[in-house]
Amino acid sequence: MTSTKKPRARQLGIPFDGCPGPLNAITDVPGVKVGFCTLVEGEGKLTIGKGPIRTGVTAVVPRGKSNLDRCFAAWFSLNGNGEMTGTTWIEESGCLEGPVLITNTHSVGVVRDAVIGWMQQQKAPPQWCLPVVAETYDGFLNDINGFHVQPEHVLSALNDARSGPIAEGNVGGGTGMTLYQFKGGTGTASRLISFSQDQGYTVGVLVQANYGKRDQLRVAGIPVGREIEDLMPITGEEGTVDSSAPGSIIIVIATDAPLIPVQLKALVKRASLGLARNGSIAEHTSGDIFIAFSTGNRVPSGLGTDAVDMLANEQLTPLFGAAVEATEEAVLNALVAAETMSGINGNTAYAVPIERLRAVLRKYNRLLL
Repeated sequence: MTSTKKPRARQLGIPFDGCPGPLNAITDVPGVKVGFCTLVEGEGKLTIGKGPIRTGVTAVVPRGKSNLDRCFAAWFSLNGNGEMTGTTWIEESGCLEGPVLITNTHSVGVVRDAVIGWMQQQKAPPQWCLPVVAETYDGFLNDINGFHVQPEHVLSALNDARSGPIAEGNVGGGTGMTLYQFKGGTGTASRLISFSQDQGYTVGVLVQANYGKRDQLRVAGIPVGREIEDLMPITGEEGTVDSSAPGSIIIVIATDAPLIPVQLKALVKRASLGLARNGSIAEHTSGDIFIAFSTGNRVPSGLGTDAVDMLANEQLTPLFGAAVEATEEAVLNALVAAETMSGINGNTAYAVPIERLRAVLRKYNRLLL
């Protein structure tokens, strides 16, 4: 898994707040690993069951593949036109058990079943499990009703999970996604928080971004979407602009700060503010669903009592800011990494034009380079 060759948003001179980790990725959180399986096959007219295929699977493994210990967790739905399985149990138990998977809307079931099978193959398999699988809709470019994601693709993403730089844009579950009516997909970012020389934590974010109308797009506070009004998605058969603007974003927040579930609930809600910085209004048809987990504790299991660490509530605010900042940047990393893609019936989503984006920011004196 290698990072994209295109410059990331920060390297383009887009100004961001906060201090990123060494990788500026969710994998800056110790132990967190990410894997992908990307499916791109075929061109031309849609034949359901054959393609064209533009989809995939993304896997986020909180403690690594060899450690399925539970993590304290929480989730939040900013707008609920979407799916994230396993959240009822997270709400009840305050724990995440296993990895987080992201795919397309119509492949949630097969991914969920495959994750259960994968967990049963581990050294200490759980007796039962309710996996977390989330989705966004890629039917503008992908043969979504062809059900091309299969169990082996899920296993491939899980087995590919590793630390280090993360590919962005047209990769994994984000392969066929659009963002503010440009090409979108997968993005990531992180922030470092230091309370003292001996106390510091990391907040990492990964997004699968597939939402927004063009005129809503803001970058560094600038209405970029109103300045770049062309390069709209094109429907191949008619050759006309597609103005439907698909919805949904899945956000995964990881931290090594020792947070308990009620604190993670407060943290995960702050992703909403990161989206707002880029212009999102969480439309009615959008599935904006977020999950946060902490690797900072060994979660007690079995009978009896155990001790857990808990960060003081008075120290939460810097983590809230980190989640906002990393979410904002992760979305823009997805945007600038994505490449122009054509899919079913020649439908095309165009990449954001990088130099024109920079020119708009320069016009408003918001470009750092």
